[in-house]
Amino acid sequence: MTDTPLTSVSPTNLIGLTRADYKGAVSTLCQGCGHNSIANQIIAACYELNIKPEKTMKFSGIGCSSKSPTYFLGHSFGFNGLHGRMPSLAQGAGFGDTSMRIIGVSGDGDTASIGFGQFKHLSRRNFPMTYIVENNGVYGLTKGQFSATAERGKTLKKQGTSRYLPVDICMEALISNASFVARSFAGDPRQVKDLIKAALSHRGLSVLDIISPCVTFYNLDTSLHSYSWGKDHESHLHELSFVPPREEIMIEDFEENTIREIELHDGSTIVLKKLDVEYDPTNRWDAMHMLEEAYLNDWLVTGLIYVDPDQPSMYDLYNLVDKPLNRLTEKELRPSEEALNKINARMF
Repeated sequence: MTDTPLTSVSPTNLIGLTRADYKGAVSTLCQGCGHNSIANQIIAACYELNIKPEKTMKFSGIGCSSKSPTYFLGHSFGFNGLHGRMPSLAQGAGFGDTSMRIIGVSGDGDTASIGFGQFKHLSRRNFPMTYIVENNGVYGLTKGQFSATAERGKTLKKQGTSRYLPVDICMEALISNASFVARSFAGDPRQVKDLIKAALSHRGLSVLDIISPCVTFYNLDTSLHSYSWGKDHESHLHELSFVPPREEIMIEDFEENTIREIELHDGSTIVLKKLDVEYDPTNRWDAMHMLEEAYLNDWLVTGLIYVDPDQPSMYDLYNLVDKPLNRLTEKELRPSEEALNKINARMF
């Protein structure tokens, strides 16, 4: 008689998938790149939210960040498009089937430079997708030139000194009508995961500006895009937890008026515990004032900056049928003779 060897069984989520089912290819990015940490938190968030990979679409443009979708949700639909054109690709695909969840991964160059116009129009339309900007301040694929988010006055050995004011992605998203705006730091994985989970549950454009250090070209100790500066200067707006709709909300041992709960469209809840500032993430003016104050004081403020769960998304502005547009037959797409006669009658 021989003993049967013990085999370990990977735990599964509520839809029977393991964490490994949410992984993608092995990363080819530099070891220590913040983008890898973000990809790991996307995997964790989707696993914990019981998201079906086959009901998810991934989009990206060009840059180190735009390689990231290869490293998560290997069973999802994906499209790597032209530099800066990811928003229009995502928007077209989303209208093809509004039941699909959309994740877009971009970079500070892909979003704040060549793709700036598309990003602004996507924001003003409040298109329902999770838009993650992996922000490292440089063009890593072309040897580390400064991007539009690099701080003015920073100097690199081979690139000289950055002369221009940086683009604040959160401020631009806020001004342009995005209904969910957050900032985080790749070196703070718990906060990154909770913000991603909240963003994936929001019906509207969720913009996450995640400071993601480039360990090869821009890991200066004096730059807000570095690990050391981020660890020393990160200031949380609040302690943040994400509560799925099927979990009971348990809040204990907190003083009165220190908790703020914000319910999203799917019934899930963001629970915020105020720290040392009285900050309301549903007030657009407070959000803009906070971002300006953070810039003037050289603070890396992270957390949920703004959210409006009641703002109509782009889908809400159109009288769409329930059936995905990409599955409508020719007969369903063609107007009836009666409808065409009514249209023609208006022309005379």
